[in-house]
Amino acid sequence: MYKRKLVSQLIQRMNEDRHFMQIVVGPRQTGKTTATTQALDELQQGSYYTSADDPALVSMEWLSNEWEHARILQAQSRAPVVLVIDEIQKVPEWSSIAKMLWDEDTRKKIPLKVILTGSSSLLINKGMSESLMGRFEVLYCPHWNFTECREAFGYSLDDFLFFGGYPGAAALKEDESRWARYMGTSIVEPTISQDVMLMENVRKPALLRSLFTIGAGYSAQEVSYTKILGQLQDAGNTVTVAHYLELLEKAGILCGLNKFSLNKLAIRKSSPRLMVFDTSLMTYADGATRRRFSGNPEDKGHLVESAVGAYLLARGQEEGFDVFWWREKEKEVDFVLQNGSRITAIEVKSGRVKRTGGSVEFQKQYPQALSYIIGSANHRLEEFLSGEFNLFK
Repeated sequence: MYKRKLVSQLIQRMNEDRHFMQIVVGPRQTGKTTATTQALDELQQGSYYTSADDPALVSMEWLSNEWEHARILQAQSRAPVVLVIDEIQKVPEWSSIAKMLWDEDTRKKIPLKVILTGSSSLLINKGMSESLMGRFEVLYCPHWNFTECREAFGYSLDDFLFFGGYPGAAALKEDESRWARYMGTSIVEPTISQDVMLMENVRKPALLRSLFTIGAGYSAQEVSYTKILGQLQDAGNTVTVAHYLELLEKAGILCGLNKFSLNKLAIRKSSPRLMVFDTSLMTYADGATRRRFSGNPEDKGHLVESAVGAYLLARGQEEGFDVFWWREKEKEVDFVLQNGSRITAIEVKSGRVKRTGGSVEFQKQYPQALSYIIGSANHRLEEFLSGEFNLFK
């Protein structure tokens, strides 16, 4: 079975002395549980795994009891034990209980190491910021990238562009209709109905679902909130749409990239450039066949740009940089990366007709920036998505 980088990261941290809880976050169905259990299989330590996947059965008392089971196992073995709690965000008030139990173990010098995983960053982030400050490290489990899909499933670049990086869907790539049903029933709908609606007060569920479908179809395009609202069937306002887009971003399926500017006020006022976190979300939402995407330069262009954007978003999460886009009059740059004072401009040659010369104009204004044209002879798309280029000077 293929092992992602996350497996070795977990093994390394569990072999260290007990310092922090490890919190593994990432979108639904990206392999958090698989990577965690693979790490447990290789560790030369005792372990106790439990899941909060059924929200009807879990409670604060349940979490305390499961934690106590791991303590008993540790006491019996007289050696460090790893406690894994899957889907922790489904436990009410999970962060307060985890803080209390972790601090109790620290006081009593109980060598219980803890891994928590969660499919939704909505409550995970809230809990970490409210209760667990100074007690955790975060490990990200993003969608699978091109290199992983090529090595694990034998994907070609065209396979990856259309079917994306959900490992469970790889076996269905020869049957597009079956693949689309899987995407809807196992990924998109559970993400919206469980990872978003159960975690936040969503007053207009139909609006949220429509926003995802329309927004994913517009991936890699600048769309104002007013235009988005005009496409939606359910009544709402731009504030509601912006909030729902933020929820979809936290669930790891759709976001709006802000326009780059050193003026922070200008960033907040800009129209978003919509971007899926995985190209399969775009092709699923559009409902088009692989043949149509391959044969239409405009659609193929947006798909290629979305693949580059999704790759950058995943790396940005892990490495701590921000992803923007930039346009001034007729000059446009597809992506601008910022990590402190370091800036990189990325244009994507994708086959569709688009404004040109954006990188040249951008570097006139920001001469310190590194610049790439992805899809050119020197920077091939396949090599870029394989991680062969440094993103910053």
